[in-house]
Amino acid sequence: CNMVSKQLNDNYIINSFLFVPSPQSLGVETVQPPSPKESNKEYNFTVGFKDLNESLNALEDNDLDALMADLVADLSEVEQKTLQAQKSSSHDPQSAVTRPSTGVCAATSYSYKSNVPVTTTGRFEDDLPPPPPDPAFDLPLPPPPPEPLTQEELEAQAKADKIKLALEKLKEAKVKKLVVKVHMNDNSTKSLMVDERQVARDVLDNLFEKTHCDCKVDWCLYEIYPELQIERFFEDHENVIEVLSDWTRDSENKVLFLEKKEKYAVFKNPQNFYLANKGKNEGKEMNEKNKEFLLEESFCGTSVIVPELEGALYLKEDGKKSWKRRYFLLRASGIYYVPKGKTKTSRDLACFIQFENLNIYYGTQYKLKYKAPTDYCFVLKHPQIQKESQYIRYLCCDDQWTLQQWVTGIRIAKYGKTLYDNYKRAVQRASMASGWANLVPVKPAVTAGSSLTGIYTV
Repeated sequence: CNMVSKQLNDNYIINSFLFVPSPQSLGVETVQPPSPKESNKEYNFTVGFKDLNESLNALEDNDLDALMADLVADLSEVEQKTLQAQKSSSHDPQSAVTRPSTGVCAATSYSYKSNVPVTTTGRFEDDLPPPPPDPAFDLPLPPPPPEPLTQEELEAQAKADKIKLALEKLKEAKVKKLVVKVHMNDNSTKSLMVDERQVARDVLDNLFEKTHCDCKVDWCLYEIYPELQIERFFEDHENVIEVLSDWTRDSENKVLFLEKKEKYAVFKNPQNFYLANKGKNEGKEMNEKNKEFLLEESFCGTSVIVPELEGALYLKEDGKKSWKRRYFLLRASGIYYVPKGKTKTSRDLACFIQFENLNIYYGTQYKLKYKAPTDYCFVLKHPQIQKESQYIRYLCCDDQWTLQQWVTGIRIAKYGKTLYDNYKRAVQRASMASGWANLVPVKPAVTAGSSLTGIYTV
């Protein structure tokens, strides 16, 4: 038996050496992963909360149940693959070789014990120790039964169990999910579970169901960067998790749910953007039929027509708080400017910036922060830039209307027909909501402290 055991140990050592080589034999230096990665992994599940446990506690019961259903569905495929791997490993020839050797050792030890004679004499019976005392008398008394829990305690315990299970499932989930805190106009917040397949339009629809608001096309997700003092609204086709994943861990950025008329102003009155520079009276009023024709001509042709926009803007110099006035022109490929001593002809224009991999933001209180000529500023930057950088471009306009024209024109040049499709989908969603409201007339109440563009609750 000892020889067989020694042989088995030798085989095990050989197998270990063959299948688990040391790092030195591979020539690869093993490095322990840094400890902050665990916290970053946890941050990937939450935005606007201190930790994941806090964010899950903020979810309502039905949202928590929906999250568990999604996680179980996501993990079912992984569990099936694991079971198949276990079945295939049970038929592995190496395991079949290992099992009989264990049986040989057992049989050898059994035959060795069976050859040893066992005899009992009275002398040994007299030397036996006395029987031990009955343990029943030494056992402590059972603890008193626990007091029955109240209904609130039972519900709290049930939710805590769900959260504990959700934490375990989230770590195993294949689909990336975020618990996002969304701020309202009345200073309240809503907690949403967002996965990587959802766009801003899907999140808006979810918020419509939670807040029971009017579902107008002006509602939007709005992001704010306090450190850079910039803000913008999400386009409805943007992937929310991709945007939020660019935020740093210690970021104070926020997501708001509010109404912004500027979001789709170009589709409500396209003449103000496409005909404003062609005549003072031509673009003021237009019937709905002509508006629709202008939109079809601008967005549904072979290529999208960008508004003809040009004029003098102030450009902030790199690393300084001084601004220079230059003449800029908007084109489909980017923003161009007229160099000194040149004309506005195409061959004399110089490219200032292109819109690929750039987002446009509104700058807030730049007159105080950067000594801008006015407070009507917009910013162009890469979405992954979260700190002050020389690659951020700051531009300043003379008035609010000029700012709105430039921001809208840049959005059209960047997104094209997708912007128009987003608007049509928002109109369709609003019409469906109004149809249901006419069938079931329920007038929601306005919460205290909310403005005209606030959140309606039941």
